[in-house]
Amino acid sequence: MTETIQLGDIAIAVTRKEVKHVHLSVHPPDGRVTLVAPQGTRLEVARSYAVSKLGWIRDQQAKLRGQARETPRQFVERESHYLWGRRYLLSVREEEVKPGVHLTHRSITLTVRPGSSSAKRAMVMHEWHKSLLRDAVTELIRTWEPKLGVKVTGYFLQRMKTRWGSCNYRLGNIRLNTELVKKPRDLLEYVVVHEMLHLIEPTHSERFFALLSTHYPTWREARAELNELPLGVETWLQ
Repeated sequence: MTETIQLGDIAIAVTRKEVKHVHLSVHPPDGRVTLVAPQGTRLEVARSYAVSKLGWIRDQQAKLRGQARETPRQFVERESHYLWGRRYLLSVREEEVKPGVHLTHRSITLTVRPGSSSAKRAMVMHEWHKSLLRDAVTELIRTWEPKLGVKVTGYFLQRMKTRWGSCNYRLGNIRLNTELVKKPRDLLEYVVVHEMLHLIEPTHSERFFALLSTHYPTWREARAELNELPLGVETWLQ
C-alpha cells in the first residue's frame, strides 16, 4: 500500500518494504519523490525524515529542471544526431528506393522517398535504432545470463516516457527504452544488468543493491552519468 506525504508543493509517495533503512529518491525526468521505509514505520516518522531532507529534495529537483533536453528532431540536412554517445551529422537523400539508414565514421545518411514527412523520416530512423539496439541487447543478455545465473525469456524495445528500463520478473522478461541507443554502450550495459538482476530480486531492496554492487561495482557512476545526459523530447532507472 502506498501513502502520500505532502510537504508544501512536494508530494512524496511512501511505501513500506522489507528493508533495514529508509531510502529517499528523486526520480528523473520530472522530480517525482518516493520514500521506501521499513515495515512498521509510522507515517509520522517517515514524514519527519522527509522534512529533514527537504533541502536535498529541492536541490535534486532543481538539477532535473535545469537539465539539458534535446530539441525536437526535424530529420533535415546537417542536423545533429547521437548514437552510442557520439554526435553525428545527418545527411538526407531523397530517392525512389526503399528507405534506410547508413552509418559512416562521421555521418548518418538517411535515405527516404521524395516528399517524405518528418514523421516518416522519424519512423525510419526509429526502426534503425531498434535494429542496432536489438543486436547490442541480445549480445549483452547472452553475456550476462551465465554470470548472473538467470534466464531472460524475452525482451522488448520501446519508447518509454518515464524510465530507462523495467522488468517483469514473473514472466522473466525485460523492457528497454529505445533512447538508450543514443547513450554510451556501457550505460546500456548497466541498464540491462540492473533489469536482469530484478529476476533475482524484484524490488529495490538492500539485497538488490548488494547484488548490483557485486556484479556491476560502478553502477552508481553509471546511473549518475545516465541521469545527467540530455533527456529525450518524450522522455527515464531508479
